[in-house]
Amino acid sequence: MTESATTSDTPAEARRPLTIVMACDTFSPDVNGAARFAERLSAGLAARGHDVHVLTPSVGYFNGGTFVEEIEGQKLTVHRPPAVRWFPHDWLRFVWPWRAKHYARKLLDEVDADVVHSQSHIILGRGLTRIARQRGIPVVATNHVMAENIIDFTTLPPFLDKYAIKLAWDDAKRTFDMSRAVTTPTRKAAEFLENTIDIDGVIAISCGIDKRNYTPDLTPRPHRRVLFVGRLTTEKHVEVTLRAVAKLVPELDVVFDVVGGGDQHRNLEQTAQQLGIQDRVTFYGRTSEEELRAAYTRADVFAIASIAELQSIATMEAMASGLPVVAANAVALPHLVQDGVNGYLFEPGNADDLADKLRRVLTASPEEYLAMQEASLKGVEIHDIERTLDTFEKLYRGEPLEG
Repeated sequence: MTESATTSDTPAEARRPLTIVMACDTFSPDVNGAARFAERLSAGLAARGHDVHVLTPSVGYFNGGTFVEEIEGQKLTVHRPPAVRWFPHDWLRFVWPWRAKHYARKLLDEVDADVVHSQSHIILGRGLTRIARQRGIPVVATNHVMAENIIDFTTLPPFLDKYAIKLAWDDAKRTFDMSRAVTTPTRKAAEFLENTIDIDGVIAISCGIDKRNYTPDLTPRPHRRVLFVGRLTTEKHVEVTLRAVAKLVPELDVVFDVVGGGDQHRNLEQTAQQLGIQDRVTFYGRTSEEELRAAYTRADVFAIASIAELQSIATMEAMASGLPVVAANAVALPHLVQDGVNGYLFEPGNADDLADKLRRVLTASPEEYLAMQEASLKGVEIHDIERTLDTFEKLYRGEPLEG
């Protein structure tokens, strides 16, 4: 990183609202962790009086333009250049890479930006970072990417994947080196990025959630409902949870709710049928925010078998809903799940171990179960969205961070 984030040109008492440009390769109406983070951050900053502009792909090539859109209850200016669908993926859209700098120049000609925040180093974030750099506009970059997030959609022969990923990370380093600060959601994710592209000083900042939006149910009741929320893609390994649920069905009256869409939806339905548990599994697809929150409230345990989580907003939402969590012992999930405290960790890919941990939660005594619920609620407090907003505001202004 080439600029210091340790000085401020503006006294705290004379602060003015900032004009912030977000570069997002994925944003509403997409449903994924990176998009949800960008939406919540942008809306939270707008609620604090900042002028937030979002550069993100259009929905349909001929539907581009600049729009005022309501995101999380706040009105944002969203610039949507023409984009095309990446057909190996079920929703991903992208701007032609050789046009990214053109759209960046056009936007920065129109908007007197104080800072650019890149949410992706791949296309729009890459282009906007380079033009901002040329114009002396500071850039903050956030990494949401792991190799497992993209490897299934390259369409390359497997033996070429590692070379493509190396080239992508080399380019990511060049982009991050142009940034005032580079952030990622957890310390584990920061260490991963530092080791992968030989960069130092990556700052861990939680994606943050507003726990007031979630409704825990702490009343005693029978426990039978397992929940997963997220994209139905291969790196989420929902099939592992299906196999675990199938092992529990003979002894427990267990059901499994799956909320989210993705390219693996049909395959997972077929897996449920093959396991003979199709009557125990409900695939809700993509839902409204209200329906999602209701699903958290009525569930009894949240299960996530993913091996590619840099944080997992869905897990934090489950914790804010007072749910015990059973999660794969991989990447950042151990930062959220304290084994034996607010849930359990299981060996990634091991359906027997997952079934055993789910059994422990579902058969826990009322006192043990309530203790796990309370531990989840306490554990999510440090991920309050207001802390996240405070930290990014300091980075935008070039102020020192505490600690």
